[in-house]
Amino acid sequence: MNASYDKNAAIVVLPPAAGGQLQSRSLRAWLARSELTYESRREELLARITRELELPYPGTGFAALRMWGQTGDRPTKWIAAADPAYLEPRLDHLCLHALRRTGVPAAELRALIDYLQETLADDRMYGFMRLGSYGYLSAVNPIATATVPAYVVDQQKPDGFLPSGKGAAEHRKLIGEIEMALHEHDVNEAREEGGQPPINSLWLWGGGKAPEQVTRVQPPLFSDDALLAGYWYSGTGVVERWPGDIATCLEKSVAGFVAETPEFDDCPELLENCLLELRKALQSRRLSSLTLLFRDGLRADVRRSQALRFWRRDAHLLDGSAAE
Repeated sequence: MNASYDKNAAIVVLPPAAGGQLQSRSLRAWLARSELTYESRREELLARITRELELPYPGTGFAALRMWGQTGDRPTKWIAAADPAYLEPRLDHLCLHALRRTGVPAAELRALIDYLQETLADDRMYGFMRLGSYGYLSAVNPIATATVPAYVVDQQKPDGFLPSGKGAAEHRKLIGEIEMALHEHDVNEAREEGGQPPINSLWLWGGGKAPEQVTRVQPPLFSDDALLAGYWYSGTGVVERWPGDIATCLEKSVAGFVAETPEFDDCPELLENCLLELRKALQSRRLSSLTLLFRDGLRADVRRSQALRFWRRDAHLLDGSAAE
């Protein structure tokens, strides 16, 4: 890790703050004095966190890391993530919809993964499996996969994110077989009857093997994100689930930390409570600086010295949508 890393700093991933989500005038004024910016480029969360900490970002093996984070044990096989997706046919292209926010019931995912295992992986060199709410593809010989998760591609044409060059044809062939198998499955018929989009494809990404475990200097992590947890395990880091509040993160860490609030909890009360606790920790010198990454693309770099910027009274990025 870079020697300049501030051991008393905290990096916190928070619910959206723009569009009226943050009502507190006091907290708005506090954030207005910080360096408040908008990051328009959608990016995988681990990439953002490792860049902030100046830690090495793995080039492959994301699915294996995610499984490591789920189980606590390092997988030894080649693994790709196989996440349920809906490919919506539009006039001249397909649009990919990640189904993480709406959620896929475990029973539905189990039925689909089991069916693919029975119909496509009979005597082949790969197999499908489900672990919790995630799907996986294991293979004896590596295949080409996308490098980013489906939520990075959500609401976009998937073409530019798919593998190209060597191995792309094998990827396309496998995806085609998966989509044919899923087309008329009972699960999808029931989903469509219930007004839900069908799971008509799997997004294969992050293929590779888990890295060997090493020892890295990194702050404790408080998060429910399996990929983040797996990366922390790979560096013998301290990992705990999100405890429900920032106060507990402060109690359980002797210096700085990384914390992530639950991915789909957009409750304004959670946002405000977290900001109040973080402001208090900064003012009391428990923390020296904050990097706040809001899920709508807003970013705030907060330092104690910024409290003297009395002329900054409001932040226009907190009004309207973050992208405006």
